[in-house]
Amino acid sequence: MNLKPGVGKTTSAVWLAHALHESGMSPLLVDGDPAASALRWSELAGGFPFPVIALPVGDVHRRVNDFLGNRQAVVLDAPQLEDHPRIARSIMRYAGEWIVPVTPAPIELDRMAPIRGEMADVQSLRAEPARSAVLLNRTNRPDATRTGPDADAREALTERGFEVLATQIARLDLYSQSFGNSVQAKGSAYMDFAEELIKRQDEA
Repeated sequence: MNLKPGVGKTTSAVWLAHALHESGMSPLLVDGDPAASALRWSELAGGFPFPVIALPVGDVHRRVNDFLGNRQAVVLDAPQLEDHPRIARSIMRYAGEWIVPVTPAPIELDRMAPIRGEMADVQSLRAEPARSAVLLNRTNRPDATRTGPDADAREALTERGFEVLATQIARLDLYSQSFGNSVQAKGSAYMDFAEELIKRQDEA
């Protein structure tokens, strides 16, 4: 989830779903964006090895379980909050883990205050609070570092009270330009992302 488009929400969702699949789980990918980018990606790739459904509606939280079946995980691609707040908030009501992809740039960090407000509003509607974490995305380095802009962003977000995942996603064309190609998550940072989320779920 995020306020804005173009921050890597769909890329993160699609690669995460593939990573979960390659880890032996059976995910369901829910495309909640009216632009239907995840669904279109699946079509261009000749289909994904797991179901992808389009559900760009304001009551996603009431409908997802109708499609769940025996799936072990649900990955929801939320639209930008600024343009589709009703759909995005409904997805947040359903999801037990909210992931905010953030590029380590000053303008992106400035947008975190309104995101925190949205989180607080939706938490008040839930029976149980959701977990939330920031995914540093399109970073300058593939690994976390002690110096440089990526480390500065991690520190700034932590100081503002956000949990930042250990996994970072490097700025790679492989991730952002893979529409129409089969996605192979094995060996990528998204496999680390999936493993970190699975561990968080187990701990919870």
